[in-house]
Formats: sequence, C-alpha cells, structure tokens
Amino acid sequence: MGEALPELDTPVMGRAVRLRGVTKTYDNGVTALGPLDLDIGKSEFVSLLGPSGCGKSTALRLIAGLAAPTSGEVVVAHRAGEGRPGRGIGFVFQEPTLMPWTSVEENVRLPLKLAHVPAAESDQRVGEALERVGLADFSNSYPRELSGGMKMRVSLARALVTDPEILLLDEPFAALDEITRFRLNNDLLALWRNLNKTVVFVTHSVFESVYLSQRVIVMTARPGRISSEIRIEAEEPRSEAFRTSAGYADLCRKVSAALAPSYAGRSSL
Repeated sequence: MGEALPELDTPVMGRAVRLRGVTKTYDNGVTALGPLDLDIGKSEFVSLLGPSGCGKSTALRLIAGLAAPTSGEVVVAHRAGEGRPGRGIGFVFQEPTLMPWTSVEENVRLPLKLAHVPAAESDQRVGEALERVGLADFSNSYPRELSGGMKMRVSLARALVTDPEILLLDEPFAALDEITRFRLNNDLLALWRNLNKTVVFVTHSVFESVYLSQRVIVMTARPGRISSEIRIEAEEPRSEAFRTSAGYADLCRKVSAALAPSYAGRSSL
C-alpha cells in the first residue's frame, strides 16, 4: 500500500499541496477516491465541490496525514523545523467537536497542551485566536451556552491557535442557518486575507464555493476524480456587492453546469 511522501521543507514552485495518482480504497472494498492529481498553491483558497460520497472529505484527511493513500503520492509543504506529518495544518470538521465539560478557552488551548507549549505562550496564543474569531468576551463560557455559529468559531480558533500554514475545512457551515453562514463566510475570507493561509474548503454548495474561492475543483461521483477546475476571477475584498452581482450569478451557473454530470443517474433519495 502506498504511503504519503515526506513533507517538504519549502513549497515546490509555490505549491503548498501536491497529490499525484492518489487513490483510497477502504477495507470493505469501496474505492472512495481517485486517481486524483491536484496542486494547491501557497496562500490559495480552493474549494472541493461534489456529490456526497465522492471523496472530498477523504482527500482532506489524506492531506492532513490522518489517513494514508492506497496508492499515489501526497506531498505537503511545511515550515522548516516542522518535520512531523500533520504539523503546520489546522483542521476544522463539520461538527465543532468541542469538549462540553470545559470552557471555550480550554477547548482552544487543547492543541497547545498536546504540544507541551509553555503556559505563558499558550495564554497569549489562545487570546489571539479568540480575538481573531470575535470570541474574546466568551473565553470563560461553556459550549452549551453558545449558538451553533459561535461553536464553529471556537472550532476555527482551535485550528488557528497553532498558526498553521494550511487550513482544511470540511463543510464547517453546512448545519448553520443562511444568515449565520453568510456571516461566517465573510469572516473566513477576512481571516484568509489577513493571515495569508492556504485554505482547502469542502462544500456541497455551489454558491458558497463561488463566493469563497479563487478556484473551484469539481469532483465526479465516487470514486472521486477531478472533472473540472474553474477559476473565480473577482475583485478583492469580496463583499455583498459581489454576491448580488451578475458576474457572481454567471459563475454559479458555470459551476452548476460543471457539477451536473456528477449527479447524472444518481437517485434523488
């Protein structure tokens, strides 16, 4: 079985992530992904868009080092001195996965505790991460006291607290109401611009992918492969003016048309 290649000390030709001939077959015989070839540039915002079960989340897990490919190569650039697989990567799951018995502050601190970061440095980094997501005033609150959007902000702060170069997000806003989702989309774009991270974002939403991304990767039904790549040319910073523009509507139609074959022949149930 193939294994992920060692991580690179510096990006190759500006690349943060490189996948070559990557496949993933599970023990039950289901091939979820591939073969997949994908390059993601340093500081690029890329969305993976496709039907349920097409391997989008599997691709994220392979990039994060949480699973190994069945075949092919996964190469992830990282900062010098961070040679351990998975370092330099922050992961935000679809569910916030917060510890209900402890405070917001301690939930965000968890990755630093696992890395044995000294207390003084940990305090500073937790404070900065909560400030970035607008939750500085809720550090002593508990998850049960937070709205769904606030819980997701905590999860995002926890991913940012280690100052990763690559941020992986697996449908983080799917369960939220539309107004909250729009607000968090805007906040995520602001963080991306200000922090200069590489972002790989999994979504089922054509509208979300077009609004957020510099590039939308449209995937086929399982086993997931790339069917098309669509570059989103839009003036920065993006705003509600873009979301309501004719250009945005045209891009959404283009992405929808590219996605349609992935659903051909699938049951509507």
